[in-house]
Amino acid sequence: MSSSGNLFAHFAAQFEARASKELLATADGRSYSYQDIDRESARLANFLAELGIEVGDRVSVQVEKSPQALALYLACLRGGFVFHPLNPGYQPAELEYFLDNAAPTIVICDSSDAGTIRGLAEQAGIKHLLTLDADGHGSLIENSRATPADAILVARSADDLAALLYSSGTTGVPKGIMLTHGNLLSNTQSLLTAWEFSDRDRLLHALPIFHVHGLFVGLGCTLLCGASMRWLNAFSAETVIRYLPECTVMMGVPTYYTRLLSNENFTADSTKNIRVFISGSAPLLEETFVAFEERTGHRILERYGMTETNMNTSNPLHGERRAGTVGPPLPGVQARVVDDAGQQLAVGEVGNLQVRGANVFAGYWQMPDKTAEDFTADGFFNTGDKGRIDADGYVSIVGRAKDVVITGGLNVYPKEIELFIDDLAGVKESAVIGVPHADFGEAVVAAVVRESGSAISAEEIIKSAKQSLANFKVPKHVAFVDELPRNTMSKVQKNVLRESYNDLFSGK
Repeated sequence: MSSSGNLFAHFAAQFEARASKELLATADGRSYSYQDIDRESARLANFLAELGIEVGDRVSVQVEKSPQALALYLACLRGGFVFHPLNPGYQPAELEYFLDNAAPTIVICDSSDAGTIRGLAEQAGIKHLLTLDADGHGSLIENSRATPADAILVARSADDLAALLYSSGTTGVPKGIMLTHGNLLSNTQSLLTAWEFSDRDRLLHALPIFHVHGLFVGLGCTLLCGASMRWLNAFSAETVIRYLPECTVMMGVPTYYTRLLSNENFTADSTKNIRVFISGSAPLLEETFVAFEERTGHRILERYGMTETNMNTSNPLHGERRAGTVGPPLPGVQARVVDDAGQQLAVGEVGNLQVRGANVFAGYWQMPDKTAEDFTADGFFNTGDKGRIDADGYVSIVGRAKDVVITGGLNVYPKEIELFIDDLAGVKESAVIGVPHADFGEAVVAAVVRESGSAISAEEIIKSAKQSLANFKVPKHVAFVDELPRNTMSKVQKNVLRESYNDLFSGK
């Protein structure tokens, strides 16, 4: 087996060619060269192997973002271990499921959580537990200091697992998503082409690294072409504004961009060195897209991906970036829209979005039946999203399949209603859900966040909707909330809203 199937083998050329060059600089002024991270990752890979971690074993990691955490990820790649990142916000009951299901050989966590996680690890029969803190210290680092940083690169094929990530678990049991070395390499190569990343780029990296966006997209694009990063442990509008002038690319979730717009120090001048702002992980409101362009002259590039596939589509770097769309499929990715019977639909029709390509995951961990269910006979993956593809090939995401509201036998796509409500004067944002209704099966309910100082009423929203939408699409109830519930990647948690309003029409 050749080592060239290993994703790290494709990063290695940059580590060798750019050894003395800066890979990243932290907000507190520390600088790490390519050689620094190369040696640390080699040391950790050798140390884990000495501990008895074998090729293919899962390494579960629940730590804060740090340069050492980056080195740990790379250590897992080069050592042939399967990297299993966990959101630091997960609570013990959630962790119990992940550790039991992934069956790792080792868990690495923040020292402040070690007491709790040790009990879970023992219960799950996990052999080792080590710590890594946000400041780069911990038993992982201390215990590995004496281990030589000898170069190590275990042979892996493109089909071997590189990482195991879990679905967000917003509905049902989280599913383990098996991502191969080939999946990650092919997608990163497509993104380098589409976004023209080069060693001249400097990425403002404020995203977490337990998630596809910050881990595989941000890091992959940087490492595969020899770029550099301004490394921020968390997003802060003030800190981002301070470092934007030295950067050429920023990746973020929509919340990052709305928070920048809310800061009076965010000006066109502060963005003049940026060649592209990229947004993903949650839908970008058209009003944010417009306001950002008005403030800075930049049109945010929105793309579409998911844990199972990494990135599928992207608005073009050169050409029209259309608000409300996620652009055409990336090189090497095919997309189509089909009806419930699997028949391909005409241009512009709304249906089930399917994708196929080397970027698409190998399947669900220990769930062969679910894997078979979510793939078609000709190899397309059912994304679970409702979408449409226009005549120019631009894809629009209308809503999640599980979010479709069926009221009186008619399908309502929440995204359509949300876009309408969001466009009303006095509305900041909204989320539309279906809740049980004795007569209609489900009733359309809108949770709305008002703009500051707005007094728009439920009656006004419903009246406006009746004037522009078919009656079955009009919300039967509008609830005002201070903010929409979101997970750590800014996605609205509609399951939380459904629970809140589940009994709205039951009379309880």
